[in-house]
Amino acid sequence: MTDSASTKKSKKIILNTQLIVLIVVAVIWVFLAFQSEYFLTMSNIKNIMRQMAIQGVLAVGMVVVIITAGIDLSSGAVLALVNIIMSKMVVSGVPIWLSVVTVIAISAAIGLINGIVVFDLRVPAFIATLGMMTIARGATLLISKGNNVFGLPRSIANFASSDFLGIPTLFWFLIAATVIIEMVLRLTKFGRYVYAIGSNIEAARLSGVNIRLVTYGVYTLAGIMWGIGGVLETSRLWMGVPTTGTGYELDAIAAAVLGGASLFGAEGNAIGAFVGAS
Repeated sequence: MTDSASTKKSKKIILNTQLIVLIVVAVIWVFLAFQSEYFLTMSNIKNIMRQMAIQGVLAVGMVVVIITAGIDLSSGAVLALVNIIMSKMVVSGVPIWLSVVTVIAISAAIGLINGIVVFDLRVPAFIATLGMMTIARGATLLISKGNNVFGLPRSIANFASSDFLGIPTLFWFLIAATVIIEMVLRLTKFGRYVYAIGSNIEAARLSGVNIRLVTYGVYTLAGIMWGIGGVLETSRLWMGVPTTGTGYELDAIAAAVLGGASLFGAEGNAIGAFVGAS
């Protein structure tokens, strides 16, 4: 089988997976609509979109890692750490915009550390990110002392409940994340290198791909997505909750795989992750 034929077959498999997921989602929606008269109300649909937004952002970040045949189990824990740090900063009087920039920078740094451990220390991604998950959870509990953080300004909660053009603001962040990551994967050299590494890392290395920088970039980009998810979670909860994000990493992985990503690498895209998260 030629390379072009293999590529076409892979695309067909991804398309079929996404189609199946859409059909399943449609069937579930129809079933629930018959079970409850309130399910298809606009307020309920908007609530679903707000809940989906956070999981979707994590799924979009996760698919980039999975394409390289990697995994990141620290996403939920990093989200919780971001939630607590941002809440603490805002309550202590730090401007909201500065708090957001700071926590996203922290989450990006955590992602970079994951990339360094995976590439330079040759630790399998599963083990490296599992260790980071434990560290992030521990740091979250230490900073919060196991208590919720209250006293955030009402404007943060208003942001989570607001709409733009009739669509929840949080959902717009998911749309933006999906479009940006899809463009990165499809239209940039970095995106092509991501698929190349997932397909055959040794062949990619012999072709001149800088495996180190791409690995750093993949996990850093994922870390940024965890940070954005943490900011959105903070606005939705309107408080810092040290136990939030538990199990989110599994939901993100499941959404990416349901959307056509392969745990063996080289397959998947942001749109599929979006569909899987639905």
